[in-house]
Amino acid sequence: MNKILKDQFLIDQLSDNQQQTITQMNDYIGDSLIKNQHAVAIVQGAAGTGKSVILMHLVTKYMTDKRYKTALVVNHPELFKAYQDLADDIPGLNAKNILRPTALINRAQKNNWQYDIIFVDEAHLLYSKSEPYAHYRGKNQLTDLMALAKIVVVVYDFAQVFQSKMYWSKELLFQTIGNHPYKQFDMDFQYRMVASHDQVKWLDDLTAQKQLVPFPRNSDFEFEVFSTAGSLYEKIKAKNQDVGLSRVVATSGFPRIDGRHNVEMDTFSLPWDEWDPQRTHWAKRESSITQVGTIYTLQGFDLNYVGMIIGPSFGYDEKTDSMTIIPKKYSHKEIFKKRHDMNLTDEQYQDFIANVLNVLIKRGKFGLYLTAYDDALRARLVNLYQNNK
Repeated sequence: MNKILKDQFLIDQLSDNQQQTITQMNDYIGDSLIKNQHAVAIVQGAAGTGKSVILMHLVTKYMTDKRYKTALVVNHPELFKAYQDLADDIPGLNAKNILRPTALINRAQKNNWQYDIIFVDEAHLLYSKSEPYAHYRGKNQLTDLMALAKIVVVVYDFAQVFQSKMYWSKELLFQTIGNHPYKQFDMDFQYRMVASHDQVKWLDDLTAQKQLVPFPRNSDFEFEVFSTAGSLYEKIKAKNQDVGLSRVVATSGFPRIDGRHNVEMDTFSLPWDEWDPQRTHWAKRESSITQVGTIYTLQGFDLNYVGMIIGPSFGYDEKTDSMTIIPKKYSHKEIFKKRHDMNLTDEQYQDFIANVLNVLIKRGKFGLYLTAYDDALRARLVNLYQNNK
């Protein structure tokens, strides 16, 4: 089995919290299969809290048991590849039962298929509205999946919502579930990062536009702020040479220069990540060290070290001493699309942008190297870091 994927999704040593959650979920799944009430099991937690590990233990248990008709769906193309890879190495797990949600819904409705259990990873990426261009003509993918199964197991992180077409909130989730039975399983312990609680809170406060303070130094988690993207890249290349799985990532908003839409800053100039129709996902490809990762290739994946370039859509407010969000400089306009069924506020669109940064900034298990495109923001972060050495 691929070691990178095994370490991320199928760890051998579960924590007491994870084992207890799995036991409770097995009880709820078993009860729901008997009652046949189209129930929902919600696994909720922030990035790095072990949600996918819980899910894969359940997937391995039920999707290799021929007594049950099951499926696993995920709407993230890179994560879809990862699960296909895992299926090749898990006896009894058929890769044909791992699908994108639109594909499963359309095929099941056409053929009148019904399932015992449907597992949904990154359920916050399910469409919550019709998307005809993507061949989904329903109103809400969770509603459709619930109608197809005795129980749907969904993994949600509402802080990873960053597009209007995939907008989810707790209110919308429970409105969608309606009168169907459900049970929520909360994950609140950070497993991905070796960072302390205080350090994770610092990252959350940064993206929440709270007042900047020095980064806490109370764990083995490596943190460094760079005055140039070029020097940050050299550090990431060195880490990648030493331990692997170290990449540069960035948020949207970099201007086109001479027709190039690269990430360009001081001596640094690299293209954005490239979609690969093959099975190898972006983080595993050796060539990706010469590209800049985004939310579309890295959501759901662990790296060892992350080099984070905070893009032009983030600035600095000297009066509040905080990072600010500048939506007009965010160049990926997909997140700003309007919806006919709901009115999203300016604050919610800002939250989408903040969520993208929050997800990317937490990809690294062992360290984060940071810089910013905005001169004032970068200078403030560098000053805080240097005065806190």
